[in-house]
Amino acid sequence: MTYCVGLFLKDGLVMLSDTRTNAGVDNIATFSKTHVYEIPGERFMALMTSGNLGVSQAVVNMLHEGINTGERVENLYSVPSMFRAAQLVGEAVRRVFNTDGRTLEAQNVKFEVSLLLGGQIKGRSMRLFQIYAAGNFIEATPDTPFLQIGETKYGKPILDRALSYNTDPRDGVKLVLVSMDSTLRSNLTVGMPIDLLVYRRDEAQAALKRRINEDDPYFRMIRDTWSKALRDAYLAIPRPEWLA
Repeated sequence: MTYCVGLFLKDGLVMLSDTRTNAGVDNIATFSKTHVYEIPGERFMALMTSGNLGVSQAVVNMLHEGINTGERVENLYSVPSMFRAAQLVGEAVRRVFNTDGRTLEAQNVKFEVSLLLGGQIKGRSMRLFQIYAAGNFIEATPDTPFLQIGETKYGKPILDRALSYNTDPRDGVKLVLVSMDSTLRSNLTVGMPIDLLVYRRDEAQAALKRRINEDDPYFRMIRDTWSKALRDAYLAIPRPEWLA
């Protein structure tokens, strides 16, 4: 399992993923689930993956090599819009399913993959999509300014309560780190290190790419401060009057 989250904010994107993969309690490894496609000043895209590692790697490799659409070979460096980029990712998912889906089913392995794709091409709109195993997708909006894949339930409450489209990306970083910490504490299939991306609208290049390890001072401060704030808030709530 994994946890990836993307924030779609007025001033940019904040995207965070863990790196743990596992096939049982004694087969744990670290793989980056964040893939960046960038031509500084011209385009920036980030793709985050969740699900079966073999499936997700096949999709990513197909996107790197390009997809022959009949008229030309397209990849994420050549598509004219983020919408077309999401379509291309969906097409890659369907092609991998057509190649491997039946074989996986014969081995009682589900075809599981989901992806977050966010970014902007110069002169076009900044967008954030979630692509499903069927190759279809949805898009984040100002009314729904975040998308998640993988082990989503533990990190969702803080985003539901505190995030809005107008949140400053710097505060968005705090929120996704709290969201990830909540998931790390509650699910062993999500693990460090974590990969953080920040993109500012219309810059067409990443503002920040950072790998955060267990000993990162800022992440440790987030963990300690949030835990203390929760304990203090819990203790400050009055006890029920109807319980002696």
